[in-house]
Amino acid sequence: MKKVLFTFGAAILLSLQLRAQDVPVADSAWKIHGENTFLINQSSFSNWAAGGNNAFAANLVFNYDFNYAKDKWSWDNKVIAGYGLSKQEETGWRKNDDRVILNSLLGYKAAEHWLYTFFMNFNTQFAKGYEYNDDNNTKKVISGAFAPAYLSFGPGFAYKKSDNFRFNLSPAAARFVFVGIDSLATKYGLDPGKSSRFEFGASFDAYYKVDIMQNVALENILKLYSNYTEKPQNVDVDYTLNLFMKVNKFISVNAGVQLLYDDNTKFTPENSSIPGGARLQVKQIVGAGFTYKF
Repeated sequence: MKKVLFTFGAAILLSLQLRAQDVPVADSAWKIHGENTFLINQSSFSNWAAGGNNAFAANLVFNYDFNYAKDKWSWDNKVIAGYGLSKQEETGWRKNDDRVILNSLLGYKAAEHWLYTFFMNFNTQFAKGYEYNDDNNTKKVISGAFAPAYLSFGPGFAYKKSDNFRFNLSPAAARFVFVGIDSLATKYGLDPGKSSRFEFGASFDAYYKVDIMQNVALENILKLYSNYTEKPQNVDVDYTLNLFMKVNKFISVNAGVQLLYDDNTKFTPENSSIPGGARLQVKQIVGAGFTYKF
């Protein structure tokens, strides 16, 4: 038999990015910037001595900015929606990405690079997520649309040196946690039978992007939240590090890692002798493909 190896490595084969430059709308104070990404990943093996499972994945991500600036006022809005599925020969279709993120920051200029602000963040997902038991091919629901969902808002102040370096601090931030599936209430820190939880604390958001060499950029996104009303020392952390490498006009390579710690998100231990509790969550992404811009 003829050996055939058809592999496009982690997150590779096709990445189409349709990027609109700053687009003015009816009011010239508004600018819109968008990026749409479609990614396909495939690996296939036939008579391969070292072994391997056939796999296929497809991801779609929309990333848009709607920004307003006039006189001393500014209003920056970002919308991110992503969904992806992967399939392996032995496991079938499973979700590998699912997010809906809305970020909004209203600012009034106080001094050079400084603003009085009011922020709003919202994030959830589109569909149910499952924990799979490969031994007997069973699964249980561990997340879903509005299960959980997080809504945060509050006044504060921001420092904005440029679009590539900024931070916002809100010392009086309200946060609501919603869980629309009753059986998951305690997993996300809610009391049994409750569908929402209110928190009050401090929120800090920071963004820094730097070109470390020609055609190579490093992006840092950090979000922190401390709940004054319960264990304020246990700070929730959401940190993302992205590496962007432009190979040429059409080919790009992206790599990223996200570290997430939420003190109220509980994990069931695999070994009953180990108590359940919060854990550091880690997500890694590597992608390469064809890029089209206009």
